[in-house]
Amino acid sequence: MKRMSGEAGHDPHDHEDEHVSEHVSINAAYRQVHAAGVTNIVDRFNAQGTRCHFCTRGLSCQLCSMGPCRITEKNQYGACGIDAAGMVIRNFVLKNMLGTAAYAYHAVEAARTLRATAEGKTPYEIKDAEKLRWFASQLGIEGDDLNELAVKVADFVMEDLSTHEPSKIVEIFAPEKRKKIWRSLKIFPAGVFHEILVVGTSAMTNVDSNYISLAKKSMRMSIATCFSAQIALEFIQDILFGTPQPHETDADIGIIDCDYVNIAVDGHEPFVGAALIKLAESREIQERVREAGARGLRIIGFIETGQELIQRYDSSALSGIVGNWIVQEFALASGCIDVFAADMNCALPSLPEYARRYHFRLIPVSELVRFRGVSEGLDYNIENVDEIASKIIDIAIENFRERGTADIGSNSADIGSSYIRSNIKRRTVVGFSPEAIMNALGGDLNVLLDAVKRGDIKGIVALVSCTTLKNGPHDANTVAIAKELIKRNMLVLAMGCGNAALQVAGLTSMDAIELAGDGLKAVCNALGIPPVLSFGTCTDTGRCAYLVRIIADALNVDTSELPVAVTAPEYMEQKATVDAIFAVAFGLATHVSPVPPVTGSEDAVKLLTEDVEQLTGGKVLVEDDPVKAAEMIEKVIEEKRNNITI
Repeated sequence: MKRMSGEAGHDPHDHEDEHVSEHVSINAAYRQVHAAGVTNIVDRFNAQGTRCHFCTRGLSCQLCSMGPCRITEKNQYGACGIDAAGMVIRNFVLKNMLGTAAYAYHAVEAARTLRATAEGKTPYEIKDAEKLRWFASQLGIEGDDLNELAVKVADFVMEDLSTHEPSKIVEIFAPEKRKKIWRSLKIFPAGVFHEILVVGTSAMTNVDSNYISLAKKSMRMSIATCFSAQIALEFIQDILFGTPQPHETDADIGIIDCDYVNIAVDGHEPFVGAALIKLAESREIQERVREAGARGLRIIGFIETGQELIQRYDSSALSGIVGNWIVQEFALASGCIDVFAADMNCALPSLPEYARRYHFRLIPVSELVRFRGVSEGLDYNIENVDEIASKIIDIAIENFRERGTADIGSNSADIGSSYIRSNIKRRTVVGFSPEAIMNALGGDLNVLLDAVKRGDIKGIVALVSCTTLKNGPHDANTVAIAKELIKRNMLVLAMGCGNAALQVAGLTSMDAIELAGDGLKAVCNALGIPPVLSFGTCTDTGRCAYLVRIIADALNVDTSELPVAVTAPEYMEQKATVDAIFAVAFGLATHVSPVPPVTGSEDAVKLLTEDVEQLTGGKVLVEDDPVKAAEMIEKVIEEKRNNITI
């Protein structure tokens, strides 16, 4: 069986313990935690040893009681008769379905929250009235009263998510040329719930075993995910919490100060975090925590919840973002966190042990999240979120008192207890929504288009990535490929956990302009922007796609013709795979690393890396080496530039 590029090469386990991450802070924290014998993500990953050869290639199936089945050269079918291509693609689209379900859940929570806010049942407000009016007008909703508009918008979104008819939101926001292609391929989607039902049922045992059919259903589901669920939920969050605009904040473990009552917000949904910030900004709460002996109360951003908040809030009550999911344990080992509030996604199962050892309260704030020994939480309830936030603050103040004064102000490392103390933090610029980018252009998209025409900006690359240890040290590939891309005069839009990697590495700061190629450097200096724009979370994939649509419309071309590409240099989980499939359906060359578990079938590999380009204009690029990956992306972008008159 031939290998996809990048499948062979370095051993991902063969990195030295002192260099487990791209970041100095995490390397130091790992050494300390490891020396103390505390369980951690790096040691657990290495302890897994060699992975199953069948699983890594997608040639293992456990769907029915006759399995697990494995396909070999001698036995080319599962017990049911499925072949290698059917098995690997079916396994892959099941992952995509899980990612879509998570995004859909988030979209429902956003719509319900908007409706309840309009009815006066939450502590939130319509913060961006202009965005509400614009979104409503796009949906064909009229009216002068903001609350009535908000209710109608929320109801429209809920109906569209659940419709069995073609999605109206996709119809409204997707590019005209792209919609024609999707209809011709019969992948124009209905509501996202319907698409989940189709994929979930099709991928059952003995239902759909045609790998091309399964792949097309997955693409249809991905379009509903990104151009309906993601767009709707992010626009709603803009309406409630403000549309991101550029401002500075801090990143890395050094944002945690033991002198403060610290509440960590982690996951993907910003609702509880936003309520906490509002309370933390009040004089009454800050006086209460000072009476408890603290200098104040701070909200500490973790993972995507933190990212959602720092993009929208420029508040003294929000310290910034620690980093992405792999840094979680090392940051908690500071012993300075009082409450870890975990909502949907990216909360490690190991956290109860960390809570016991490092003296913080582990509180699920979503019905989706539970841990060993933690079967109850303060789950997000739309109408009681202010009460939930208040309870969390009470618990945090109590925990701070129990922490005592021994650790207060200490910045030294206590290896015996493995407490982590770090002053390392990086100033970073965040908040580059499409509206913010247009503001930076002075409201004139031609400023960007002219820079692309001149070649000062060779192309635009959306970096939508998780982070993983599978293909090298934590965040190393993400940072390396971003440096290579900006050096080659490609503007990078950063989303997801990869965004946090680049924030901590300093690539979203103004100082990073010096790392850019001469053309991009000149544009960045003229516009006052970094070469890597901090665009948001993985959920902003839909928002980014809408920005690409605006550019395509301005040039009167299909998205597949644009000098635009996507990279996921350290993808990890199910949300990432559905985002990648969407990018391919959107007509974009999409680089992924590590190698996906589809290499057990030459037909599947050919479909994803070659054949699909004839259908959608997009394709998958696989390469683990970041320099070679940047070269591949640059080649694609240069081909796009040569094929159209920009």
